[in-house]
Amino acid sequence: VQLQASGGGLVQSGESLRLSCAFSGLTLDSYAIAWFRQVPGKEREFVAAIKWSGGSIYYTDSVRGRFTISKDRAKNTIYLQMNGLKSEDTAEYYCAGTGRGLISTTARLPREYDYWGQGTQVTVSS
Repeated sequence: VQLQASGGGLVQSGESLRLSCAFSGLTLDSYAIAWFRQVPGKEREFVAAIKWSGGSIYYTDSVRGRFTISKDRAKNTIYLQMNGLKSEDTAEYYCAGTGRGLISTTARLPREYDYWGQGTQVTVSS
């Protein structure tokens, strides 16, 4: 299983970025893909998750209404469209995958995810 995150960069406050997570080796429709972010010295924080089949979507409160997670089945890719970026969104962003059945509470827990991609840095200047 491989997950490849990309799309990070340096933007100004209020601008947008779209992150991509291309994955391979996940063959079960029960899989879910999530985005987490981490700032040095802090715990990894849940951002958003989407179930590959059925389309259930979860967001952390701080990004709801600004970020949108979506999937492209043909490309085996998950996107995170980030609008209205704020300085507090600055972090290394990671995508993660799991074959476990998730609900709104468990989707937010890093320990529920078995596969992780490398991070992509998002820096928002104010």
